[in-house]
Amino acid sequence: MPTAQECPRLRPGLAAAPDRQHPQFIILSDQLGLCRQPQRLNVLEFASVQLFNGRSTLRDIQAETMRQLGGVLLPLEFFVSLVERLDAALFLDGPRFQERAGNPVREPACIGTYPPEPEGVRRQLENMFTGPKGPGLPGKPLRALTQPGSPLQAALIPHLDYHRGGHSFAWGFKEVFEQVDASLFMIIGTSHYSAHRFTLTRKDFKTPLGIASTDQTYIDRLVAHYGPGLFDDELTHLPEHSIELEVVFLQYLYENRRPFRIVPLVVGSFQDCVLGNLVPSARTDIGRMIEALQKVEAETAEPIFYIISGDLAHIGPKFGDRQPVTDAQLQNSRHMDQALLKQMERADTSGYFRVLTEEGDCRRICGFPPTYTLLEAIRPNHGRLLHYDRYIHPQGFESVSFASVGFYR
Repeated sequence: MPTAQECPRLRPGLAAAPDRQHPQFIILSDQLGLCRQPQRLNVLEFASVQLFNGRSTLRDIQAETMRQLGGVLLPLEFFVSLVERLDAALFLDGPRFQERAGNPVREPACIGTYPPEPEGVRRQLENMFTGPKGPGLPGKPLRALTQPGSPLQAALIPHLDYHRGGHSFAWGFKEVFEQVDASLFMIIGTSHYSAHRFTLTRKDFKTPLGIASTDQTYIDRLVAHYGPGLFDDELTHLPEHSIELEVVFLQYLYENRRPFRIVPLVVGSFQDCVLGNLVPSARTDIGRMIEALQKVEAETAEPIFYIISGDLAHIGPKFGDRQPVTDAQLQNSRHMDQALLKQMERADTSGYFRVLTEEGDCRRICGFPPTYTLLEAIRPNHGRLLHYDRYIHPQGFESVSFASVGFYR
């Protein structure tokens, strides 16, 4: 039981919003996905938790609350009970949270996008290959595993949920399975939760199909060449889907065939480059990552395959636009997508960046940061569009476009 001398602290990754059905309450929720059950707080409780700063004791918080309430003294038991409740929910930065956050295995965050049981996942992914929009099941690898060095270096693959974009995943992964002999996969994806430019994790990734091991040696080399800061926001990997959705496909394809390892890196916004028309590779941190990736590959004896996890345009009110998506917008967005994809097929990062800056990235190309970073690092000879599609909401609330693209030596 907490004592009057304890100094509770709210942990990172929490968000507060009014309860829409009961405005007198505040909903405290966990953006990191460690706790699925939000906490509903009344006004007094919410005022109190805002004082949970890790420096003030419960006695201090009681006194400050009394001052805010104009002399009304709440019993110490009120604060003790609140601490116990939030600690049990993993909302406080204490031993329970640290134990869960320090787990070397990342629990799945995308159950619902795919079923919770292995057979359900296998059936779902098989249907993505064999369904009306799918490419058919992968055939045998075209290159013998005794001949390392596939001409396919990397692939851009969507990270939209499987229900809307799974068939495009299948087009990309069919090419990967048939062309690639690597057992080491670096997945460089869009970061949806962190303001940091680059964020690594050492955690292994768990899904219903098993645990994908993270390659610690590669990570050690990347950190050695890049420098500090890559783990400053590591907990944002916990709710992130851009790595997990690619891992599930890898597990499905290589299950009972060969073991593989992953390197999970997410990339934050390059909006400063777009707004300032600054070549991203000229930014110190981005240039350092590009150079680090090149050095690590040179030091790694085995083949490395790179998966870029990113989508294309995001338009409509869901993403901040004022009006529902119109046919004219959709037509223009498709035209701009084709311009981007043409630059990808040329493996021209300068042209790719130019298309984005000319439109001010107004369509929110979420795959831009990881795509640019990786292509600058590996410098492929050319790309090939494998599949392109869009999800369009029936009432125009949103449209998301996505593609699978292979990049070749």
